[in-house]
Amino acid sequence: MSVHSKKEQIQVLREQGFVVVPSLVTPERCDEMKQIARQQLQIAADPVEFEADLRYPGAPESKEAPGGHTVRRLLDAYARHPRFAEWGTAPEIRGWMELYFGEEPRLSRAHHNCMMTKHPAYGSLTGWHRDVRYWSFERDDLVSVWLALGDEIVDNGALWFVPGSHAAAFTSDRFDEAKFFRSDVPENAALIQKAVSPALKAGDVVFFHCNTLHSAGKNLSEQVKFSLVFTYHGASNVPLPGSRSASKPEVAF
Repeated sequence: MSVHSKKEQIQVLREQGFVVVPSLVTPERCDEMKQIARQQLQIAADPVEFEADLRYPGAPESKEAPGGHTVRRLLDAYARHPRFAEWGTAPEIRGWMELYFGEEPRLSRAHHNCMMTKHPAYGSLTGWHRDVRYWSFERDDLVSVWLALGDEIVDNGALWFVPGSHAAAFTSDRFDEAKFFRSDVPENAALIQKAVSPALKAGDVVFFHCNTLHSAGKNLSEQVKFSLVFTYHGASNVPLPGSRSASKPEVAF
């Protein structure tokens, strides 16, 4: 389904919990951001998060193990490089978010705000989850913007989404202790069967709701996959004081 206007895109997001907007960023701009990311990845420029820090399935056991210094995320993309910040606060993003939230948007520097780097061999898979599981805001209404800087397909660890799952009410026993959605529960397994993985090209963007169930597989290709991800909320939806969500100043734009 091809949706062209912001209103149509937002309607799809409200209905299915995610929407793909193709060719929102030029290939040239994507290449430039990918080159910056490659340079910073090479020197593991702080702040970074390593696969070994998370210990997800497929990740190295420790930083001393083979692949132990595989970077998962180049953190604080907003402050990391002006090109990343320019995209995160671009007029087209502001306009989209204003229309969705019905008020001024805010970019959260505490959540996402990173360059995701999924590596071959030591890049782990990410289980089914809702991002809001570790976010603390007055309302569970935030939208993440995932920019593909190259092709993203199942074979290199693309995203999977369960359509409509953002609107579902789940009891806590449907999740494990780490708040991942349990695939061993029959009702959950039936829901996961409905998941889709949209193929992305450089410059394509996925907008998805913080309650949408999603996951990502391993990167079976030979190239690192780069994705720039920011998260937004309306100005009136403030992070709860003392929480991780309130740990960094937000960006009004």
